[in-house]
Amino acid sequence: MKVAIIGGGISGLSSAFHVKRLAREKGQNVEVALFEEAATVGGKISTERRDGFVIERGPDSILKRKPEALELIKYLGLEADLVSNQTGQSYILKEDQLHPIPEGSVMGVPTRIRSLLDSELLSMDGKIRVLNEYFIPQLPDFEDMSVGEFFKARLGEEVVDHIISPLLSGIYAGDIYKLSLQIALPQFIAIEKQYGSLIKGLSQTASKKKTSQFATLTGGLQELVSTLEQALKKDGVAIYTGTCVEAVGKEEQGYSLELSTGETMTADHLIFCVPHRVTESLLPDADYLHREHAAPDTSVATIAMTFNQEDVQMEKEGTGFVVSRREPKAITASTWTHMKWAHAAPKGKAIIRCYVGKAGDDQIINQSDEALVQIALQDLKGVVAIKGQPDLTVVTRWPQAMPQYAVGHRQWLAAIRQRLALDYPNVYLAGASYDGVGIPDCIKQAKEAAEQIITTKETEISR
Repeated sequence: MKVAIIGGGISGLSSAFHVKRLAREKGQNVEVALFEEAATVGGKISTERRDGFVIERGPDSILKRKPEALELIKYLGLEADLVSNQTGQSYILKEDQLHPIPEGSVMGVPTRIRSLLDSELLSMDGKIRVLNEYFIPQLPDFEDMSVGEFFKARLGEEVVDHIISPLLSGIYAGDIYKLSLQIALPQFIAIEKQYGSLIKGLSQTASKKKTSQFATLTGGLQELVSTLEQALKKDGVAIYTGTCVEAVGKEEQGYSLELSTGETMTADHLIFCVPHRVTESLLPDADYLHREHAAPDTSVATIAMTFNQEDVQMEKEGTGFVVSRREPKAITASTWTHMKWAHAAPKGKAIIRCYVGKAGDDQIINQSDEALVQIALQDLKGVVAIKGQPDLTVVTRWPQAMPQYAVGHRQWLAAIRQRLALDYPNVYLAGASYDGVGIPDCIKQAKEAAEQIITTKETEISR
């Protein structure tokens, strides 16, 4: 059996790993080939190691409550390099002032009334509107709605604009009034249905102890990619970098892949681990893959700057801030990386990482490195007292990197997978375009695709 994987980001690499692992456990012989257009694998996972700094160009951590990434790290023998983030106060920037996120908040929903009342993020009318959530009837049954409309209905517009929207902007970089609640925050649907009130439900179920939620590797997340790549090569996986799949054709048995090198290869099973727009282009006959009125993927950029620690005086101690929806700033968030990860900077040094790019305002990433650095420094004024220019800057652009999950996304995804199973049997979809943008989400989808392939083969053998 031959399996071809299109895309060499974390989804593609994980797909190859789990296909080989499961085949070995079942005693099956499976050939795996992976094709990546870029010169290197890893996708948006990229780490710059320079002068003792560990600077992430893309994601900087994995969410620990989702087990798939930690499981993969264990398989690869990297547990000794795993470190958790240092917990610290996080802030929201509103009217050029840093305001602590109310203690006990869960994705912006308060669970401690005193902390809410003490906060200056909301007006008194906004606080009263939040507290009225106790008495608002449960919403009528619904399959899906936007995150913004849901929280506005439960808690009011102020809390959406000044707390919930900025907290989600770093994850989705989109308009939360278009973002699917069912795929982004499904647990809140269940809480509202069970308790009739988000505040009541979260007050009973949320952990009272502030604990580390994220983890990374001391060598940076690229350590995960490089170790995974080495393991795959050792396991006989053929990895073709700098190679684009230009067309996919149906064969009497399986599929043919036309490559940018001029070669043609065949496979029994295909896993698409590329942005959905690429999948669409490779399966043009499957017009049902196109979704009308879907928002385009958002482009983002990260701006990392290093300093002597004595040259950057934070207004308040903490690990960073996100920016209110109504704040006239170009940056959407800033992380004080050296406060979050002790291994990221040499002693006496500081890293400040800023983010730009959001729905409707992502052309900013096309500006020069120098311009983006100056935009970040200007937006940090009043928040961080900085002496001089940064010693080192690392600017990274991610064009069309953040998929936007429109309302009804999960229903659309189920429908296209059902159609693909009929029209393109043994073709699977995995990655950030589909069931979650985080690293654990992508690994989970990759593992599920691998399980379907090996299960299919096992069924064929049993017949």
